[in-house]
Amino acid sequence: MRLLIECTYVYEHPEVNSGIQRVVRNIVNQLDRIDSPVECIPVMMRAGSLYRVNSLAPLKVGHNATLLHYLIVTLDHLRNRYFFWHSRLERLWPFGRSRFLRRVLYVLAKLGSLSITLPLRAVLWLNRSGKPAPDRAVPMEARAGDQLVLLDSSWHADFFPIAEKLRSQGVGLVSVIYDLIPLTHPQFCDAGLVVVFDKWFDWIARTADGFMAISKTISDQVAAEIERRLGPEEAARRWHGHFHLGSELDRVRPGGLASAALRELFRSGASTYLMVGTIEPRKNHAYLLDTFELLWAQDSSVRLCIIGRIGWKCEELIARIRRHPELNRRLFMINDANDTSLEYAYAQARALVFPSYVEGFGLPLVEAMQRGLPAFASDIPVFREIGGDFISYFDLADPANLAGQIAGFESSGQFPAPRSLAHWQWIGWREAAVQLVEGTLRGLHQADAPTAPVDAHSI
Repeated sequence: MRLLIECTYVYEHPEVNSGIQRVVRNIVNQLDRIDSPVECIPVMMRAGSLYRVNSLAPLKVGHNATLLHYLIVTLDHLRNRYFFWHSRLERLWPFGRSRFLRRVLYVLAKLGSLSITLPLRAVLWLNRSGKPAPDRAVPMEARAGDQLVLLDSSWHADFFPIAEKLRSQGVGLVSVIYDLIPLTHPQFCDAGLVVVFDKWFDWIARTADGFMAISKTISDQVAAEIERRLGPEEAARRWHGHFHLGSELDRVRPGGLASAALRELFRSGASTYLMVGTIEPRKNHAYLLDTFELLWAQDSSVRLCIIGRIGWKCEELIARIRRHPELNRRLFMINDANDTSLEYAYAQARALVFPSYVEGFGLPLVEAMQRGLPAFASDIPVFREIGGDFISYFDLADPANLAGQIAGFESSGQFPAPRSLAHWQWIGWREAAVQLVEGTLRGLHQADAPTAPVDAHSI
């Protein structure tokens, strides 16, 4: 048996560094560093074929490279960027609302890509007798008994035909589930994503042998949703497990400096509260603005710093922030922070504030707390699972509840969580990769007794 760890989206979009992409990259980068009883191979799918991934990051051409090698790598980078922007465009109006228009866009994009792929093929042909250029990925054949582990956001990929082909060849299928938000909270998602995700989940529920979620909360939701769709008897044929995520920021540059904007922001030493995450409806940034406006109305000097790229369905919120009288005084927004800047912000902030309506995990919570930064978070089940008594929870229906907790923290210096962060411990990405692999193998080995509980979590 081999575990084929699918990472197509991250392979094609290596510059994206949030949410699922961060998880996939960190897990894949740990595969060679863990002691596994089976071979774990990162793979990607393209044009109906399976490829072994040698490098998630774009390759760099050395000084001794030939002109042909330089052209091959450059055109490959350009092809990846081209399809990245295509994927971004198809989520926007009107394509996000119409399957027909997305199909038209896809056909046009494929035709347009010929301006890149044809020169690339020509250069590869010219180099056919020379030294091979460095390969980010090479074709590979799956074998009966292999397990395809869908770690990446596979609903973005047109992978149904190749996955079904692999199934017919005796390859098993395991799906990693990050959350069911497009199903449980569609109001927070792009309309196109809701349709695509629902179709994908219906297929994966019927096709996968087992499921690994990133929290027990999500694992329980997945089991319930599959039973709802397939019925108890058929659902009992699937196994379920979960694992937890690591906390290291792998793109911190040794000796690198945080952005000038962040260094200036923290220079005064004023109490600054940090919100980290893509700006989109379920992250509930508006609640924070309401909370801090209550504090500012009481002449509090506390500040709020929002770090995250601008996402979807947030035009009114962004307009509110940009015209806010406290912008760049006690309210700050940074949309392009890299890991070095984020590490600096975690080190300098007073506390993290995380008011999400719904999450699959809540990665900024463990990133912050692992660095000794206390966290206020919305009182939702997955945060209770992750943070336990080390987090101070607040009521999402009442911004005054969080405002009162912050005011009390400022006046007393005593963080209002039941337990001190001095006793907090969490896993790293290596341990997360081990949990994923061991949990998958455990689920596969227990597949002949699907009603037995499968707990893939062992911190």
